[in-house]
Amino acid sequence: MRPKTAEEYIYLVDQAICEIDELRSAVEYDFDSMGDAMTFLDTLERQVKDVYETMKDGSYKFENKDLPFMDLVNNKEDRVLPFKYMLRVINDTHRKGLDVGDDG
Repeated sequence: MRPKTAEEYIYLVDQAICEIDELRSAVEYDFDSMGDAMTFLDTLERQVKDVYETMKDGSYKFENKDLPFMDLVNNKEDRVLPFKYMLRVINDTHRKGLDVGDDG
C-alpha cells in the first residue's frame, strides 16, 4: 500500500535509511551469516539517501521508472535484505505517485 501524503512518503524513505543502519549493525554483529549484505549496503544507503535528499530540497519528481536502487533490490534474497518490501513500496510510489484514492 502506497503512502497517501508526501509526509508519509518522506517518512517511509527515512525509515528505509534506518533499516539500512540496523542491517549494517546486524552484519557487524553476525558477519558469518549476514556478511553478504556488506557487498551492497554502501551503495544502497547512498542511493536511498539521494532520494531522501531530493525530497528534502524539493527537487524530487515522481517518474514512471524504477529508482536506481531497484536493480540491487531485485537481485537480493529476503534473508540478506529483510526490508525489501519497504523498498518496493517506495519504488511503487515513485512510479505511480501517492495513493490519493478515487473518491469519484
